[in-house]
Amino acid sequence: MNPKNNPKNSPKDSGKIFTGQVVSDKMQDTITVLIEYKSRHPLYKKIVKSSKKIYAQNNLSAKMGDVVKLAECRPLSKLKRFTTLEIIKK
Repeated sequence: MNPKNNPKNSPKDSGKIFTGQVVSDKMQDTITVLIEYKSRHPLYKKIVKSSKKIYAQNNLSAKMGDVVKLAECRPLSKLKRFTTLEIIKK
């Protein structure tokens, strides 16, 4: 893709895509998304559930409780590195 035709905060062709639930929408143009994932403990081999909060650009006006799809983009602020692609479930 030509970089001149690519908008500044659009997702890259190759980048991480996550799905998570919006836990906060109180900031201006920013949402906090909780991403949960499962991994196997290296020593005990038990499945462990982990979570992480990610700050994302809210360009689709997602509300608290929505399930959204996020894509990696250029750094938009000190903490924001993701933008919303779509709202999966309201």
